[in-house]
Amino acid sequence: RAGTPCAHRPRHEQWIWDGTPLAGRRVLVRCYHGLGDTLQFVRFVPALRTVAAEVTLWAQPALLPLLATMRGIGPVAPLHDGVPDVPRDADVEVMELAHVARATPATLPPPPVFDVPPAALARDGRLAVGLVWECGDWDRATRSIPAPLLAPLASVPGVAIHLLQRGPALAACDPAFGAASGCDDVLEAARVIRALDLVVTIDSMPAHLAGALGVPVWTLLPHDADWRWMAAGERSPWYPTMRLFRQPAPGDWAAVVARVAHELTGLAARRADPHYRPRR
Repeated sequence: RAGTPCAHRPRHEQWIWDGTPLAGRRVLVRCYHGLGDTLQFVRFVPALRTVAAEVTLWAQPALLPLLATMRGIGPVAPLHDGVPDVPRDADVEVMELAHVARATPATLPPPPVFDVPPAALARDGRLAVGLVWECGDWDRATRSIPAPLLAPLASVPGVAIHLLQRGPALAACDPAFGAASGCDDVLEAARVIRALDLVVTIDSMPAHLAGALGVPVWTLLPHDADWRWMAAGERSPWYPTMRLFRQPAPGDWAAVVARVAHELTGLAARRADPHYRPRR
């Protein structure tokens, strides 16, 4: 309902931003989508704060401790299913902020800066690689990789796998595959990711978290990837430290995993060189 106040209605029927300029107004930025979506688009909030009279981010409670460490974020309120108790003149969805800013791939602001120290992760000299292979309910069958297909990654020499996966998919994984290092707490998960050399993940929240933290991340994509990853290419304009691995054909995860295993082998060998310097 463009421009129509309807906060008494269910969330999906509440205000839709009607394109009215936000300069000088009190703006509520709603985070109605996934955690990864919020992490990807929250980068636009600091710039919005320079033109709006006030900006409040209405964000998922799970993200609040992490968002409290973000530079330039401003006030943050916990998202719920009721009416937002925030004085405001305008509502806008966080994923609409790219349109508000008229952003293009060439003009995207850098990822948000989170002041998160790394966790004290046990290290044994090998390349520490975090791994995520299954996502939540949305498009799970397309985005997730069956765990048995990941077997080639477990045998890469010089690599220590840290399982960042959470939920039933982790319980179904062979404990010998790697160390269970994931956390349900997003801030603690961020600290673990900061301590890793690399994160290998499907299109899910950890991809955005690693990218926002500036940690090298290899994101494994289905053949028909979501719009945000563009139609081709290995690099993402959203995250400078991200590399994209795409299915060569629909459903062909085996080829993706084989390529990742090959690249990991080379990366681990370079790390063994005494002159190796990690790129962040």
